Amino acid sequence: MNERITTAGIVRKGDLYLVGKRATAESVNDGKWEFIGGKNRYGESEEETLVREFREELGVTVRPQKLVLQLDFVNNDTLYHLKAYSAELESEDFSLSVHSEAGFKPLDEIAGLDMVESDKKIVNFLIHGRL
Repeated sequence: MNERITTAGIVRKGDLYLVGKRATAESVNDGKWEFIGGKNRYGESEEETLVREFREELGVTVRPQKLVLQLDFVNNDTLYHLKAYSAELESEDFSLSVHSEAGFKPLDEIAGLDMVESDKKIVNFLIHGRL
């Protein structure tokens, strides 16, 4: 089984958290909500991955802060090691590339969205302090 590192940025503004709704027709996650992030490229640190993904997906610069949560999941015969970091945005002037929507929402609303499976665990952790 292959293994990959993937990242997620937990950007908070008061009691609101940044999420995006996938719009591309490239995966089973089309139309699902997620925390912004993505797969690590060879030679990148996890923080560099987050910076690149925010730039590619939202057109903004993010500053990763600290590792908040680590969890593993399997998708298409690949074991992913998800690393979720708290992060701060330099601006909120989004230019969407792979999302149809992106914005800040309260956790109770996010919990009711059709989230990608791995990010449901992040939401549960943020609400209850456990996976």
